[in-house]
Amino acid sequence: MRVPILAAATLAALSLSACDKSGPKTGAPMANGARSVAMLRTADGADVGRATATEVGGGLRVTVDVTGMPAGTHGVHVHTVGKCDAPDFASAGGHWNPTSTKHGSMNPQGPHTGDLPNLIVGANGRGTIGMVLPGATMAGLLDTDGSAFVVHANPDDLMTDPSGNSGGRVACGVFATS
Repeated sequence: MRVPILAAATLAALSLSACDKSGPKTGAPMANGARSVAMLRTADGADVGRATATEVGGGLRVTVDVTGMPAGTHGVHVHTVGKCDAPDFASAGGHWNPTSTKHGSMNPQGPHTGDLPNLIVGANGRGTIGMVLPGATMAGLLDTDGSAFVVHANPDDLMTDPSGNSGGRVACGVFATS
């Protein structure tokens, strides 16, 4: 009895070791490790954190770390233009949407490439979120007019065009190579 079990275990181990491990897995850092950072500031210029985009297998991993922000739930998005002119950050343009979809992960015709889940900021002013934007590339993020990362005043309803009713723009940062 022990010989067949041992033989089966050995065969299984050999089969696993023969698997192709050469390609990148979704979410695994790419060999070149391309990375871009957007330093987030409020309209009055206060530094409130950063958004980091890292090229990974299957897309871009975006992580956001904020501090000194108003407590609550905030819509967060990648926007199409690398400009953050105060006071309203309208210069950042609309959401990054190269595939011309509708807004939000709850929308059957969405989401935009630049749509992220809501950022929850605690009573201490700190919040963190991270996700992979499937199919996104660093070349697309850093195109000729760049991109910006925007934190909105209100929660994103994750479905209503164009921005999920997430309200005014309260912090913004331009993605730059690092």
